[in-house]
Parts: sequence; structure tokens; C-alpha cells
Amino acid sequence: MREVAVAGVGMTPFGVYPERRLEDLIHDAGSQALADAGIWERRREVEALYVGNFSAEGFNGQNHLAPIAARALGLGGIPATRTEGACASSGIAFREAALLVAGGVYEMVLVVGVEKMNALETPGITRVLGEAAHAEEEAAVGATFPSLFAMIARRHMHQYGTTREMLSAVAVKNHRHGLRNPRAHMRKEITLEKAMAAAPICEPLNLYDCSLISDGAAAALVTTLDRARGLAAMPIRVLGAGQASDAPCLHHKPDITVSRATRWAAERAFAQAGLGPGDVSFAEVHDCFTIAEILATEDLGLVEKGKGGPAVLEGATSLGGRIPVNVSGGLKSKGHPVGATGVAQIVEAVTQLRGDAGDRQIEGARVGLTHNLGGSGATCTVHLFGRA
Repeated sequence: MREVAVAGVGMTPFGVYPERRLEDLIHDAGSQALADAGIWERRREVEALYVGNFSAEGFNGQNHLAPIAARALGLGGIPATRTEGACASSGIAFREAALLVAGGVYEMVLVVGVEKMNALETPGITRVLGEAAHAEEEAAVGATFPSLFAMIARRHMHQYGTTREMLSAVAVKNHRHGLRNPRAHMRKEITLEKAMAAAPICEPLNLYDCSLISDGAAAALVTTLDRARGLAAMPIRVLGAGQASDAPCLHHKPDITVSRATRWAAERAFAQAGLGPGDVSFAEVHDCFTIAEILATEDLGLVEKGKGGPAVLEGATSLGGRIPVNVSGGLKSKGHPVGATGVAQIVEAVTQLRGDAGDRQIEGARVGLTHNLGGSGATCTVHLFGRA
């Protein structure tokens, strides 16, 4: 298997864009990634395109998105494939691209993640997002993702003593980080008191425990390490890539405070890289809800099981802490256009490892981890990145 690198990245600001079409967002992120690598004028060197997208048909009435994306980027004629894995859609797309380059099928692949959620009102968005759960055993009885993650949070509180304050501390931290990210959807610092007093959504989760409804796109150009060294931007190595699946319903899982898909995907990524959790300098994890960040840090092995909440209160996961988590602002502040989230995490990892993150730069960053979750833990991808 050949060594693989990210040679270029691009990303739109995340937010609400009623005037922008899906192809506009795709073009903006994809062209940035190609320009970053110095090949926008030579973009016909790209041999394949992967598009991570959860539900363009649900949000926008548009199926068959991959050839639309290829045309938007002037890449017509090459293989163009859409991947869907709920919120992990573009994490899957990136892993597929990396494997194909590593295996010698392609020399250069562009990956774009995109979602335009705000074409619908909130009830419609909730309905479409609910399709990532089990239609008959969860959605049909009224379960939504806030209610599913609220059950996870309540059980974690019971088993490990996690508190309301710990959940809110995740939101406070990520909003503080997001204030330093010019592409974040909600650049707004909040106090712990404000976070704890916010309007209830589903006990024990409130407004500030839930990620944003965002539009946006992100892109990464994947090629061999040797070829990336001849391009314009600093190449960042793909050290390991893991993916796993688990039962789609909470009641099918032996312990809902454990994301087995996260553990399995991480084990595979670490084994491929020859690294362990102690080697990780920083992580971008899937904080669709504050409890999800706490679970992720535990199941990735970054903190001891049951200690994810205290780690946040102690500042261990803050910028400047022992293991900074979601210095981009995470899904909570940066935003969560679901199909774009996995690649957006990779954009942040590459930016940090290049030393280009400005006033949110992690000092001495050597190895970055990204964790992209689909559903309530039915799908997960974990990637590890390092400097070339």
C-alpha cells in the first residue's frame, strides 16, 4: 500500500445560505482545495470524485448528486460517486478515496462533503434527520435524535456521575474555541450559567447541548505522498483510517454509554498507523450533542471511561490543555451541515498540522485525530493524520 497524503483543503463558512445552491457550495469548497494544492488550472489531473452527502433528496429534492458535483467543478467524465452514512457520509467518502489511492487504483481523488439543510423549516429538517434512525423501531414510535442522545446522557449520569454542569461545560468550551474560527456558524461565547439555564429540548439536554442546523461544504484532495510533495501546499499524511458499524437502535446495544463503532474504528485506525491514544496531539470529534463529545473522548481512549465529563471541567480538553478537543468549535459552534462534517474535521486537522490555525493553533501539534459518527453510533469513521 502506498503512502497517502492530503494535498489541498477547502471549506465554505458554515451558516444559513438560502440563496446558495448545492452546486455553489460544492464549487466553492472544491475549487479552494484544488487551488490550495496549486492545480485548479490543471484540475483534469483529478481521476475520481467522491461526494459525501446524507440527504440532498430530503432537504433539497435532489438525488443523483455526484455528477452534479462533477459538473460544478469542471470534472465531468471522471467516475463520480456519492456516499451516504448519515452524519458520517463524508468521513466514509474520504476513507474510500484514501484506500483507492493507497491501493494504486487512482493517483488523485477529490473528496467533497456537502449539505444544505436550511431549505426546509425545522419540522421538515427533524423529519429528514430522523431517517438516519431505524424507521420502524425508533422513528415510528416518535424517537428523535435529541431524545435518543438524552437517554444516553441520562444513563451516563446514572453510571458515572456525569452532571448537568459537565454537559454544559462542553458547550462553553466549544463556543469559546469557535469564536477563534472565522468559518464557524455561531461565533458566540457563552457562560456556564447561560448554558445551564437554556431552554429545555429533551431532558437533560437543552438548547446549548444540541448542534446547529447548518449549510456548507468542505473538500480535501487526496493523492500519494510522493506526488503531494511536488504540489503547492504542505502535504499532511494519512496515517490511519478506520470504519465500523454497530446496531442502529439503542435497544439493540448492550450498553448505550459505549459507542462500539467508535472503539472498533479507532482500533483499526491506530493499528494501521502503529500509534495509540497517547500519541494524539488533538482531536476533532463528533459533538452532535454535548454528551456525544464526552462519549467520544472516552471510547477513543483519550480519557478514562467515565471521566469524560470531569476532563472538560478540568480544562484537559480545552485549547492549551492536555488533549485539545474540537478547537474548531466542533459541531456545536462551527456548525453541522451533516454531509460536510467529516471532511470539515479533516480540514481542521490539516490546518492545525500545517501550523496555519492562527489564534486557535495548538502548539507542537504532531498527530491529529478525526471522529465522524452516523446516527446514534451505527456508523463511525476515525482518521489519523501527521506531518510529512
